[in-house]
Amino acid sequence: MEVTIFKEKYIKAAGTTFYTKRIDVPESDLTIIMDAGYGDDSSTWENLLPNMKIKTSVFMYDRAGLGKSESTPSPRTSLHMIKELKDVLEKAGLKPPYLLVGHSFGGVNMSLFACTYPSDVYGLILIDSTPADYQKRFLPLMPSEFQQAYKKQFTLEGTYDEFATSLAQLEESKYKLTIPVAILSAGNKTHYTEETQEIWHDLQREMAAISTRSKFMIAVNSSHYIHQDEPEFVINTILEMIKSK
Repeated sequence: MEVTIFKEKYIKAAGTTFYTKRIDVPESDLTIIMDAGYGDDSSTWENLLPNMKIKTSVFMYDRAGLGKSESTPSPRTSLHMIKELKDVLEKAGLKPPYLLVGHSFGGVNMSLFACTYPSDVYGLILIDSTPADYQKRFLPLMPSEFQQAYKKQFTLEGTYDEFATSLAQLEESKYKLTIPVAILSAGNKTHYTEETQEIWHDLQREMAAISTRSKFMIAVNSSHYIHQDEPEFVINTILEMIKSK
């Protein structure tokens, strides 16, 4: 079976130009869609992909204004981003079903994508994804220095208020999925106490409510970037979900 590794292409969609990267497997009946965390581009997956050794097509891209993609005047909220992604996938000729993989803020996007286009999605993997009620239930528990640093980071794509809007959009989606969902929670978070680490896991567990077929797992040795700290953990999760198809 011939596999084209890292085919790079610029795609005009949703009024701007997106940088995309893909692995094409001709016999694949599924495409893995990967969405990075806030301010990250597709390069975040570079250490993960070479070790995947899967017989499934993979697609990743830089969101508008990040990496090699052009910026856009459109709001930087999840709802706008998933509509942009939907258009990119159509222009790329990638038909569903999709296995969605999202890290951090990318998990918010992928969750909302699954709830908005449920018939297009086979499965969902959330890598230390941001809980919809993070700003209300978790952030106030952290030291003021942490809270200030957190809020100051929102300069790369969208504002803190737009991020809050994205979380609200996910919270309001209310769609109950019936697809397999894997929730990966980082067990070695920087600046977290033992108490806040456990609260973080509790919030991650609550994400299981998104589907009737959810599975929760803890990456004990990982910081927020599980796919970089414990790539095999993520790879095995992807492989297991593919095999269940």
